[in-house]
Amino acid sequence: MNAVQAIATPAATPPTRATIWRRLLADRAAAVAALLLSVLIVAAILAPLIAPYDPYAINLGKAIRTPDGENWLGTDATGRDIFSRVLYGMRLTLLMGVMSVLVGGLLGAAIGVLAAFYKRIDGVVMRVIDMLLAFPAILIGLAAAAIFGPGLGAVIFALIFATVPDVARIARGAAVGVASQEFLEAGRAIGLSDRVLLWRYLALNCASTIFVFLTLRFGQVILIGSALGFLGLGAQPPTAELGMMAADGRGLLFLAPHIVTIPCVFIFLIVLAANVVGDALRDVLDPRLVA
Repeated sequence: MNAVQAIATPAATPPTRATIWRRLLADRAAAVAALLLSVLIVAAILAPLIAPYDPYAINLGKAIRTPDGENWLGTDATGRDIFSRVLYGMRLTLLMGVMSVLVGGLLGAAIGVLAAFYKRIDGVVMRVIDMLLAFPAILIGLAAAAIFGPGLGAVIFALIFATVPDVARIARGAAVGVASQEFLEAGRAIGLSDRVLLWRYLALNCASTIFVFLTLRFGQVILIGSALGFLGLGAQPPTAELGMMAADGRGLLFLAPHIVTIPCVFIFLIVLAANVVGDALRDVLDPRLVA
């Protein structure tokens, strides 16, 4: 095999778009999870149009109502409509997850790929990553809240900080495998620049592995962010956010359990759907499993 033939040979044959869709639709659990996640995302985006009531309007005359025809998911201790608050709460919860995964994923992927490509910095970079992995996200969230004050920004910062080392390790592992392939060595032999080798022949061949990890990481980020919100470190009252909504109703757990359980159910549905879709994508995007 000459250099030109080697550079044209990918590390593994990626599945086509048609194959991806065919295999996803063949997996009923993944199809249902994808549909559920899509519905929840669309509902959150269209919350101002869907919500029947102002999520922040207090009406003490309707306080602690159980679900009925007027308030589909009941009301909280101040008479606010829970269905409307859940719609708006999902917006912040999903935004928190997406921002954390996107920013943390990009930074982590860049660090991991660069470490695998430039061997002279690999040892130092990965030891720093190992140190960062020793800090749990909850502890980072507490530190961020102490420095910046409680709020959604502090939670997103903590989640990004906690996501970077995880993604960096996954990206580095994938990039090391790709870097050992003949086509990358052939690229060096024919004089391709580091920029081209890094982006076109290394990063793109690691993209599917990183993407699958981020879909699975998304569910973890939602859980951690909701836990920080439950502890009072996230969005502050009266802002609607699912973790904080669950915390608001904990004092009424035995009197009005729906105030706590409904936000928790939506957190569960988002995380479950994201994990099922991520697990299915892991199988679909693995070229060795494509028929």
